[in-house]
Amino acid sequence: MFEPDPALVSLVSQAGERAADTPVSSLFIGRWSSRAMTGEPIPDHVLFALFEAARFAPSSYNSQPWRFAFARRGEPEFEKLHACLSEPNRVWSRNASALVLVASKAAFTPDGKTEEMMSGSASFDAGAAWASLAFQASLLGWSTRAMGGFDRDLARAATQAPEGLKLEAMVAIGKRGDPALLPEDRRPLEKPNRRKKIKEIVFTGGFPADC
Repeated sequence: MFEPDPALVSLVSQAGERAADTPVSSLFIGRWSSRAMTGEPIPDHVLFALFEAARFAPSSYNSQPWRFAFARRGEPEFEKLHACLSEPNRVWSRNASALVLVASKAAFTPDGKTEEMMSGSASFDAGAAWASLAFQASLLGWSTRAMGGFDRDLARAATQAPEGLKLEAMVAIGKRGDPALLPEDRRPLEKPNRRKKIKEIVFTGGFPADC
């Protein structure tokens, strides 16, 4: 059974409004996306456990549209991926143990068919894979943070990504570090953030105009 460490529980309680209206596993409440990371090496058995979790995510037609390109800190490929990030993300992510570029591929051939078709939910499905990766990381005591702030043209060139891939996000993976590692203006943000109330996101039968 998953039990978050005491320091994490303390941070969660300090964040305010970080409680479930209906009881759920502490895994979902205890996971949050930190920026401060220690930069320590990530072992193969940890890194590939995250990809295994992502591999078993659900997808339309079982098309499994997610694709991942990764590099570990200290490798030339890491520097190439790091250079694709926006300046605010580059500042802290240099201490990540690994960077992962998440992509989706909409074109696929269904099982038993010979003609290719396009998935209308490839990005949605890749998001499910990313969530699985993030939760598995949390279970193993590692932190993840997904970033939309990166230059997609640079990332495509850096990874030689085919045009058929949509570059969705960059993910930093690492052990959670001391907030003092961050620029001073970022330190106050290093805590679990609030979540909308259920009544703000879940509606019976349809959506209100102001949702």
